[in-house]
Amino acid sequence: MPLVSSAKALLLNKPPYNSTGNAAISRLPTWSLIFLILSSLTLISCGGGENNVESGNRLQILHWGNGTEPQELDPHIVTGVPEHHILIALLEGLVLKDPATLETIPGVAERWEISDDGLIYTFHLRDDALWSNGDPVTAEDFVWSWWRALQPALGNQYAYMYSPIKNADAYAQGKLDDFEQVGVKALSPRTLQVTLNHPTLYFLQLLDHYSMFPVHRATIEKFGEAAERGTRWTRAGSFVGNGAFTLKDWQLNKVVEVEKSNTYWDRDVVKLQSIKFYPTENVSTEERMFRAGQLHVTGALPVDKIAVYKLDHPENLRIAAYLGTYFYRFNIKTPHLADKRVRRALAMSIDRKMIVERVTKGGQIPAYAYTPTDTLGYTAEDGFVYDPDAARALLAEAGYPNGENFPTTEVLYNTSEGHRKLAVAIQQMWKTTLNIDVVLNNQDWKVYLDNVDNSHYQIARAGWIGDYVDPNTFLDMWITDGGNNRTGWANPEYDELVLKQAPKANNRAARYKAFRKAEAILLDEMPILPIYFYTSNHLVHHSVKGMPDNLLSYALYKQMWLESSRDPVKSASLKSTTSNHATTMQKNL
Repeated sequence: MPLVSSAKALLLNKPPYNSTGNAAISRLPTWSLIFLILSSLTLISCGGGENNVESGNRLQILHWGNGTEPQELDPHIVTGVPEHHILIALLEGLVLKDPATLETIPGVAERWEISDDGLIYTFHLRDDALWSNGDPVTAEDFVWSWWRALQPALGNQYAYMYSPIKNADAYAQGKLDDFEQVGVKALSPRTLQVTLNHPTLYFLQLLDHYSMFPVHRATIEKFGEAAERGTRWTRAGSFVGNGAFTLKDWQLNKVVEVEKSNTYWDRDVVKLQSIKFYPTENVSTEERMFRAGQLHVTGALPVDKIAVYKLDHPENLRIAAYLGTYFYRFNIKTPHLADKRVRRALAMSIDRKMIVERVTKGGQIPAYAYTPTDTLGYTAEDGFVYDPDAARALLAEAGYPNGENFPTTEVLYNTSEGHRKLAVAIQQMWKTTLNIDVVLNNQDWKVYLDNVDNSHYQIARAGWIGDYVDPNTFLDMWITDGGNNRTGWANPEYDELVLKQAPKANNRAARYKAFRKAEAILLDEMPILPIYFYTSNHLVHHSVKGMPDNLLSYALYKQMWLESSRDPVKSASLKSTTSNHATTMQKNL
């Protein structure tokens, strides 16, 4: 789940939806926008009316800080965490996850059987599973949706999630024209059969990822072709989903609001009446909104605020293990970065311990491999160490002694204060250790994505949060021409290990042995530069219930609810602090 691009925690950030050619909402100058936000927060804090949290608790309206503006709301196109947060409210797959254990639980499918050889899954859909317009959700809806997701013209970067299904890869790559040969069949309106290439222990975990969600065929075809990107079917008033919530409103750069669905099969369990997702790229602004009682949940937290909350408001601070890796991509088609000695020199000259202790400060773990340690019992061997002398020697061996004649190199990152601070630290380390010049370029999420997708970068920051708890979710990214590879790197031996040897292994030990060989190749050739393993750091108001911490930072909204504040002293303290802080900021502006 990049990007961490990534919540994969403000890990994967994003901006204005303008893919249809509609005029984007013009933005106020940054200082004007900040002034208006702080002014409104001060008025709310000082006034006698309810703030969002107070009224939300009373009305069961959850206010959620969502990082940035969603790129789209098409589950077969998007790749980011802000979109993920919204899509899991609007759509539902065959299965769900229990947020307390991450074990698979029934979704649209009320039950399923698996053949003795592990190749055939038969799903029985609920009789009361309905789309938000009242149409029944059928097995054919899944067949058509998965056909759409595999259309090459759609450009689904998550098409490889379907790889375990028989002939899915061949169809997605244009090697097979007949979708009837792909292992997905509607045996009856409520019975779906899926045939795999080989037994896949994590297959059920894939099915609650948004890339495998069903979409409403009639609605998509009303607004364009099946494989057409950016049509208006994803807009409020047009969107037809099958999730616990429906799309009520989408105001660009302001809010996406979903409301409880009257047609959802499990609607009697759903306590929340509405969720409002706010795109707040500036993490400091998001934190101020939380203190002002405007948000129940933030996507992230400024690093300089972590110690403050630990001391003053630990009840609001959530720091938990998070199955993700922060890293840089290399565009290996860039001439001076095509030499793996250069890439390894850059990796070995970064002091990760200093970064996590002095820059990120959120309990992150220095990364010397790509897959997070102890992912379902899997741990890779470290592929490199911090060794400035060896880094300088490698750079000299590559033809750049003491950095001489090394081209000025650009690091691209999506707009975020956290990404900027980290990039500045790495820029300084490379200058000090290798004597090379690096320039930094920050871009809004959509522009950044377009440039990375089209290889218009030299080095680009990235983040990846596991889509399921298995090392495969990290390692299958780097197969040749994989949708999320985007480095230009390819290695046939790596592909063989990840795509053939690991899946065919008849036990976990043999499977992990294949993965370790593959990761050793990845770390030796280093098309990526691991920096640290994530922790999730965000603020959650104590009135939010039914949201346990877990490795994927996964929330099941239908199990969540809001309680009125039981401690008015804490609320008053937060409001008072916010009022004084906001007033000071206004004067400075």
